[in-house]
Amino acid sequence: MKTGLVLEGGGLRGMFTAGVTDAMMEANVTFDGLIGVSAGALFGCNLKSGQRGRALRYNVALRNDPRYMGWRSFVKTGNIVGAEFSYHVVPFEIDPFDGEAFKRNPMDFWLVATDINTGEPVYHRMDEFTHHELEWMRASASMPAVSKPVEVDGRVLLDGGMVDAIPLKTFQQMGYERNVVVLTQPRDYYKTRSRVLIWLIRRMTKKYPKVAEVMSRRHEMYNEQLQYITEEERKGNTLLIYPQQPLRIGRTELSERKMRRAHGLGYKAAMEIMDKIKEFTKG
Repeated sequence: MKTGLVLEGGGLRGMFTAGVTDAMMEANVTFDGLIGVSAGALFGCNLKSGQRGRALRYNVALRNDPRYMGWRSFVKTGNIVGAEFSYHVVPFEIDPFDGEAFKRNPMDFWLVATDINTGEPVYHRMDEFTHHELEWMRASASMPAVSKPVEVDGRVLLDGGMVDAIPLKTFQQMGYERNVVVLTQPRDYYKTRSRVLIWLIRRMTKKYPKVAEVMSRRHEMYNEQLQYITEEERKGNTLLIYPQQPLRIGRTELSERKMRRAHGLGYKAAMEIMDKIKEFTKG
C-alpha cells in the first residue's frame, strides 16, 4: 500500500503543520507521497528536502521585514505575501532551500491550486525546485482578495484551498491508500459562510466571476471534506493529527510568540503518537 501525507493550509496556522513534519523528520518517518494545499505545500516541501526547523526559522527571522508579508507588501505590490522576495529571494539567498535533496528524495510532492477561469482544482506534481516551479507553489498559496492571480503554464491560478482544502479523496484516487492527514483546526471545527469575505472577493475579482462562485460554496465543500475524513478514519485507512484547541494565530500574523506556540503544539501532537504514526505508515 502506498502511504500519503495530506497537509491542509491555513496561512500561519501552518506552523502547527511545520511542527508535525519536524517531528516526523526527527523520527525518520517517510511517505510515498505528500500533497499540500497553500501553507501545507509551502511548509511541507521542507519534509522532502529534509530541512528540519527551516519553516519556523525563516518566518521568525523575516517577521519584521516589509518585503516578506503584511499589509505594507499588499499596498506596495498587490500581494500580501511579497511575490518576488518570498518565493525567489528567500529560498535561494536568505535561507537556502536544498533543491538537490528535494530532487533526490523519491517521495512524490503534489500541490493544489485553483484555476480561476474554470473554478476547478489543478493538481501539480513538483519534481524539482526551480524558479518556474515556485510559481506553482506561489499559486497554491495566493489567497483571494489579497493576492494577484498567478499565471503559469497557460493557467490563471489562486489558492487551492478554495476548491480542495483537504485533498484526502484526491490522494486516494491517485493511489495513496493509507494517509496521515494534518489539520490546522481542532477536530470539532465547523466552517460557516462569510458574507463579508464573499462580497469583498466579488468586488475585487469581477474579471473572474468563478472566484466568488467557489468561495460562496467553500464552507460546504470544507465541511463535507471534514465528514469524509472522519468516515475514512473509522475505516482505519486514515490517521488524523490536529490541534486540541484553536491555534489563535491569524493567517498572516507573524507574531514570534504565536508562531513558536503553534509549532510547539504541532511537534508535541506528533511526538505523542509517534509510535502510532510509525506503525500506521508501515501498514
